[in-house]
Amino acid sequence: MHHGPIDLIVEIWGSGKDQAYQRAALRFHSILEELVAELPDLRRPAVLHARFNGAIAAAMQDAVARHLPEFVTPMAAVAGAVADEIASVIAGTPNVQKAYVNNGGDVALVLEPCETLRADVGGGMGRAALHGAGKIRGIATSGWRGRSLSFGIADAVTVLASSAALADVAATLIANAVDLPSHDGITRATAESQQLDSDLGNRLVTVAVPSLPVADVADALRRGTEFAKSLGEAEGVWGGMLVFQGQVVTFGDLNLSKTTE
Repeated sequence: MHHGPIDLIVEIWGSGKDQAYQRAALRFHSILEELVAELPDLRRPAVLHARFNGAIAAAMQDAVARHLPEFVTPMAAVAGAVADEIASVIAGTPNVQKAYVNNGGDVALVLEPCETLRADVGGGMGRAALHGAGKIRGIATSGWRGRSLSFGIADAVTVLASSAALADVAATLIANAVDLPSHDGITRATAESQQLDSDLGNRLVTVAVPSLPVADVADALRRGTEFAKSLGEAEGVWGGMLVFQGQVVTFGDLNLSKTTE
C-alpha cells in the first residue's frame, strides 16, 4: 500500500485474510490526511502533556513521552505508529492467524498465541523468533545510514518492543547514543541542510563516518548499550541488537542469534 511518503508491505495468514486486506486498505486511505492535519505540532519537540486528535498522532505522543526529558519529537514514532494502526485493523478481523505490516523497516506484528514469525535484525546481522505468547509486537531499526537522520554513528540498531511505535522511538534514541562526540573524523551537518523539512532543525546529524579503530568502535557501542540497558518495560522495550563497523552487541534476554553468513 502506497500513499505519498507512506509505503507499506503487508502479509496476512488465515482464512480471514481477504477481509483483513480490504479493511486494512480502507483504513490506510485516510491516514496521510490525518497526520498532515496535525503535522506542525508533531514536528515540535515533545512535551509531556501534549494532546492530539488523531489516533496515530496520539500513539506517537505516547511513545515519545515515555522518554522525556530526552530531546525527541513525535515524528520519531511516525513509521511505527502507522504500522501499528494497520496491524490493529488486521487483528480485529476474524480468522486471522498472523500478519506483519512493514513500514520501511518498522514492523508491527499480529500473532495468535500459537503462531511464530521470524525476522532479520541488526541490518541482517542477526535473527529473532517472535512468538504469539510473548510480548513483542513491534520491531524497528535506526542508524545513520538509514532513511532517517541520526545524531549517532551506529550502522544499525534494531529494537524489539511492545509495539512498532515504541520500537521506533527506542531505536532512534539508542542509535543517537552510539556515538563518539569528540571525534573530529566524523562529519556532521545540520539536519535542515540534509532535509529541508526535517523536524530536527539546525541540530547536527551524521553524514559520514570513517573506518575507526576497534577500540573506538567498542567505545561507541558501549555508550549505546548503556543507554539501551536503561530502557525497559516502562518504555515497552524488551531487547535488541546494535551494529557498528562489524561489531555486534545485543541487550535484553531475547536469545537473538547472530548470523554467520
